[in-house]
Amino acid sequence: MATAPVGPDPGSSPSPAASPPDFHAMPMVALNYSLRRRLSLYLNPRAAAAADWTTLAEALGCEYLEIRRLEAQPDPTAALLEDWQCRCPGGATVGRLLDLLRRLGRDDVLLDLSGSVEEDCRKYLQKKQEKADQPLQVPAVDSSAPRTSELMGITTRDDPYGNRTEMFDAFICYCQKDLQFVQEMIRELEQTEFKLKLCVFDRDVLPGTCVWSISGELIERRCRRMVVVISDDYLESDECDFQTKFALSLSPGARLKRLIPVKCKTMKNEFPSILRFITICDYTNPCTKKWFWTRLAKSLMLP
Repeated sequence: MATAPVGPDPGSSPSPAASPPDFHAMPMVALNYSLRRRLSLYLNPRAAAAADWTTLAEALGCEYLEIRRLEAQPDPTAALLEDWQCRCPGGATVGRLLDLLRRLGRDDVLLDLSGSVEEDCRKYLQKKQEKADQPLQVPAVDSSAPRTSELMGITTRDDPYGNRTEMFDAFICYCQKDLQFVQEMIRELEQTEFKLKLCVFDRDVLPGTCVWSISGELIERRCRRMVVVISDDYLESDECDFQTKFALSLSPGARLKRLIPVKCKTMKNEFPSILRFITICDYTNPCTKKWFWTRLAKSLMLP
C-alpha cells in the first residue's frame, strides 16, 4: 500500500516558497496546452470502468444536448473546459477541476498531472508577479503622467520623459518564425486605406527592458485590441502564451472583442483550446482569403 509523502520535520519551519499555490484562486487559463492535451488523453476515451469527460460534463452542470454538441468536437475534453471557462469565468478554477476529478475517482489523473498542474500555476503566478513588481500608474488628471522609469520611453516614438506615450490600434502577438506574415499584415493594414497602427514588438519596442512588464503595459494600456498570430510555432512560445493569457484575463469570455485569433499557416497540432471559443480569421482558407484583410481590419476598427 502506498504511503503518503513524508512531510517536513515538525520542529523545522517550512520555506514559504515550498508551499503549493492556492489552486482554488487560480483561473483555468493558468493551465498550459501540453497539460490540457494530457488531460484529454485520459478523459476523451469512453470507459465503462472509469469516469470520462461526459461524467465530468455532468458534474459541471451540462445538460444532455450540450453534451451531445461537445461529443461532435475532435477534443471534447478541451471543448468542455473552454465552455466552462466562458460560462463561469469566476468559478472555473484549477482547484474546482481537481476537486471534481477527485470526487469522480480519477486518482490516476491526479497522480500523473499534479506536478505539472503545480508547475503551470507557479509559472502563471511568477509572470503575474514580475508584472506587478513594476507598478503601472494611470496618467494623472493634471497631465503630469507619473510613470515608473522602466515604462517611460519603451517604444520608438515615446517621449523618454513620459510626457507623451505612443498608442496603437492593436498589439500583434506572434513568434519569430511568423515574422514574414506579420510584415505582410503591416503592408495590408497600415499602408492601405485602413491606416491602422499596429504594435509590432521587433519594430516598435526599444530593447533593454523586461519583456513581461512591457508586454503588460502595451496590451492593457496602449493597445485597443490584440491580434494573436496562430501557428504550430506559436504553441511553443512562452512569450506568446503569457501575452495571450494576459489579454484574456482583461476580457473574460472575449466580451469586449479585445482578442482576435488569426490562423496564418496550416497546423499539424490542434488549434489552441484556450482560443477555440473566439471567432477566428483564417488566412489558410482559400475560399475566404479575399475577405481576410477586410474582416480583420473592420474588427480592429470597432469602437
